[in-house]
Amino acid sequence: MTGRPGRAVRSGGQAGAGDLLELVRSGRAVTRGALQQVTGLSRATVGQRLDRLFRAGWLREGAGGPVGSPLGGRPSITLEFDGSHAVVLAADLDTRHARAAVLSLTGEILAEHSGTLVVEDGPEAVLGELGRWFAELLEKAGRPAEVCGIGLAVPGPVDSETGRVVQPPIMPGWDGYDITGRLSRACTEHTGAPPVPVLVDNDANLMAYGEQRAGHPDCGAFVLVKVSTGIGAGVVVDGSIYRGIDGGAGDIGHIRVGADALCRCGSYGCLAAVASGGAVARRLAESGVPAASGSDVRDLLAAGHPQAAALAREAGRLVGDVLATVVTLLNPGVLMIAGDLAGTPFLTGVRELLYQRALPRSTAHLDVVTSRLGERAALIGAGALVVEHLYAPERAEERLLALGV
Repeated sequence: MTGRPGRAVRSGGQAGAGDLLELVRSGRAVTRGALQQVTGLSRATVGQRLDRLFRAGWLREGAGGPVGSPLGGRPSITLEFDGSHAVVLAADLDTRHARAAVLSLTGEILAEHSGTLVVEDGPEAVLGELGRWFAELLEKAGRPAEVCGIGLAVPGPVDSETGRVVQPPIMPGWDGYDITGRLSRACTEHTGAPPVPVLVDNDANLMAYGEQRAGHPDCGAFVLVKVSTGIGAGVVVDGSIYRGIDGGAGDIGHIRVGADALCRCGSYGCLAAVASGGAVARRLAESGVPAASGSDVRDLLAAGHPQAAALAREAGRLVGDVLATVVTLLNPGVLMIAGDLAGTPFLTGVRELLYQRALPRSTAHLDVVTSRLGERAALIGAGALVVEHLYAPERAEERLLALGV
């Protein structure tokens, strides 16, 4: 996992094994000598705390580093996070489709599956099916008993403290449902593995998290806009997801734009009602072009369908008008467009209105780009979220104690 911010680490003899692991994982100190220097711990104490991490299988020795003294001598042995000791499960739910994967702790996808899964069928059925997918993927990856956590991306606002979706416009039957408990049980039922932590977040948030870490690690203010069935944005500031007070940050699809179209949230004039993939599909269908969803629009755009391209560009202009305000407010370094409509016609429309309406100062150092990770972005972001949660210093200390090391 790259592009991770360094957390504050205790010094003056207070740094524990979890703090040392954090320093190694972030690249801030990767030798015993550097760990002593950063933490103020003695050589013996550093050795004792590293020994716990070695016994847990979390650290390993890498190649020797450069010789530190001009007089020569033995090179320092570097320390590395051993991402092979466990795996993470991740899934990304869309309205009618889902993708699931087994990932290494360093973000490599070891096994992957995608297929039809309809969120309107309800959480009990959908999460149960995900449990079955996970079992098959673990067998395929050859890692049936090494899961340390599960990450799930959903197309709705999430209270990150509870892992429950909050009044999701396009997830009927999911409001307030215990997603973490049900998915944990489903995984155990199908794999036989013990329960593990489950983290749930909005899909645009996790896409932004994955994309920022993979391709823009030095960008301190990163915005991703997903335009598919609905429209949502993920914001990463200083390496962390910005969620707002209760998970509602980034829900730009429900900003009013003055149109009279009825949105799935029950209000009129929302951006998603006129500029989402679903809205474009509806307009195409009304004119006799077979299209029922954002994915259908994506296929038409890939085939060069002129009417689909014209409507996508028009939708991009509407979104670009809203994004002018977003860019003025957040002043990001990167604005990434992702989802079913993230092609040239839509991006052209976004740029037209964005640069016309936003202040030049807000766009002077702004890169407007499309997705690098594509359909895997939310999976990689979900996996990264789980790893950062489980190996944060305090949680790492708790887990080491539970392991008896």
